[in-house]
Amino acid sequence: MNLNELPLFKIINREGYRFIGIFLGIALLLQLFGLSLLAKLFFLLALFTVYFFRDPERYAPLLENSVASPADGKVILVDQLEESEVYGKNPCIKISIFMSLFNVHVNRIPISGKVVEMRYHPGKFFSANLDKASAENERQEIVIETSWKSKVAFVQIAGLIARRIVCHLETNDRVIKGARFGLIRFGSRLDVYLPVETIVNVHPGQHVKAGETVLGYLHYD
Repeated sequence: MNLNELPLFKIINREGYRFIGIFLGIALLLQLFGLSLLAKLFFLLALFTVYFFRDPERYAPLLENSVASPADGKVILVDQLEESEVYGKNPCIKISIFMSLFNVHVNRIPISGKVVEMRYHPGKFFSANLDKASAENERQEIVIETSWKSKVAFVQIAGLIARRIVCHLETNDRVIKGARFGLIRFGSRLDVYLPVETIVNVHPGQHVKAGETVLGYLHYD
């Protein structure tokens, strides 16, 4: 039987199956050996893992030029840059979203279009809420070009605890806004780079939802 057909597993991202199974298996073995207290600890870890890898349905905003948040979390930065490593020498707007251990960690496509660039950078594991995490931490950069030739870049950034970036995209993929594309395990950050003329719709301190909250509106003819 396909696990994805079971009601419980429909709301859990498949990246969590292995961890849930490991913790439940250890809990069972400890219980068999009479180590009930440790067994309860690993059972609680299994429950937390179910919670961490939860994967609720989301409904993307309908306006074609709206940019959906690629991550759940808290907006910690909205800034205009003259140039950047990710977006090149063109001015852009950078929006940073911090994901705590308690946020949904499934990442979603912010805008429909074509994946035109992907760059992976091995790096360090500073706390994801620090500014230097954008430049020095392990990260996966993705650039999407829309049908009207605007470019939106977003970066999955590993954090102090997060040590595994999962990205299922490849260059030249055609993608749809709101679709799942990966996740970052156990707390992290996602940076979004938008054209400078974008009408920004969020502010620092605001909590956003992946695939639903509109970060901004792109200019197009």
